[in-house]
Amino acid sequence: MPAITREEVAHLALLSRLDLSEDELAHYAEQLDVILGSVARVSQAVQQLGQGQDIPPTSHALPLVNVTRPDVEQPCLDPADVLSQAPAAQDQRFRVPRILGED
Repeated sequence: MPAITREEVAHLALLSRLDLSEDELAHYAEQLDVILGSVARVSQAVQQLGQGQDIPPTSHALPLVNVTRPDVEQPCLDPADVLSQAPAAQDQRFRVPRILGED
């Protein structure tokens, strides 16, 4: 795979509307070349491993399992009991101090 050039990075920066300095263009060209090389090596390994085998693509190394509990309806607190414990209540709601100066 050919190396990504500074001109290609400059073109990508132009399309992305990024104002990169010459030093940044050279730096990003080097970094993108390493990234693309790594992707190519992974792709090559997958092709070598997958020859004659049906290897499904994965997004995680381990299977994901839903660990949440099922929703079960349970009795809740009586609103009157809860509001009786509040410092202030109004119209079956908690009354809290105003924190903004709005009317």
